Amino acid sequence: MKIVVSGATGFLGGHLCRHLHGLGHQVLGLGRDVLKGEALRADGIEFETIDLGDASSLNAWDQADAFVHAAALSSAWGLRTAFEQANVTGTQHAITIARQLKVRRFVAISSPSVAFRFCDQLNLSEDAPLPPPVNDYAATKAIAEDMARTSDLNTLILRPRGIYGQGDTALLPRLIRAAQTQRLPLLRNGAAVTDLTHVDDVVAAIVSAIDAPQSYNGRTFNISGGEAIAVHHIISRASEAAGVTARFRPVPVWLALAAARAAEYIARHRIGQPEPPITAYGVGILAFSQTLDLTAARRDLGYNPQIDFSEGLRRTLAS
Repeated sequence: MKIVVSGATGFLGGHLCRHLHGLGHQVLGLGRDVLKGEALRADGIEFETIDLGDASSLNAWDQADAFVHAAALSSAWGLRTAFEQANVTGTQHAITIARQLKVRRFVAISSPSVAFRFCDQLNLSEDAPLPPPVNDYAATKAIAEDMARTSDLNTLILRPRGIYGQGDTALLPRLIRAAQTQRLPLLRNGAAVTDLTHVDDVVAAIVSAIDAPQSYNGRTFNISGGEAIAVHHIISRASEAAGVTARFRPVPVWLALAAARAAEYIARHRIGQPEPPITAYGVGILAFSQTLDLTAARRDLGYNPQIDFSEGLRRTLAS
């Protein structure tokens, strides 16, 4: 099978390209990072340097079986224009390329952040109505979902929660760095739980989505590790494994949110809009439980997460 992967020089895209190549598929990775692209080529994977936010043409292939759109700007903070270019314009260009390649399946990687609310949401299903977006990332990913779902491509949308694993530079490393430098807020006595997803489980879900029946066109699937873990335990265990002791101090949610929104206001009015030390979304993640219902993915994709957090953490921090 010939499969195109956008965001191939990113964390998820790189893992996916190498896994698909290992399965014997012909893989074409698309990405902006030339050095990481060369590393993919060294592993026998075709690569084309392309910025989907600016480009809508492809030189390497004239047809393919599937297109996995994993390219995105994923962050709790940034310029609205940057999110729009990467997540909205980038998705439109990915759809255009996939249409030119006459793919039979387009897999769009989205995020559960599109459904985030400042309240506990346990076993949230894919068909829950989406709230007003919590930030520009969530807003542009929701737009991108709609674009993919309403295109003339045969599309599946995956919403993996909290992807981590070896090579991740965002999720666990960010938490560990925060634990190194400050006492972290303990909100609602640490009641919040969430479900993370090891990158290998996300890759397995994508493979299942590529092979899923054509009749699944337009459907959305939640993906996670299926294990609800207290957020402060995630921070503590990851920090401990990295040789850091995480320290917490009780803080009222209202006070943490007020401080975050004040910090956001100040940052928005500074040159370059630098990321504030804390965001309202970050407070929400620490304060409120967010877990996903995996019923549809288990039943229809045959998805069954294989890597629990203890094993995932071991793999992530292995040298």
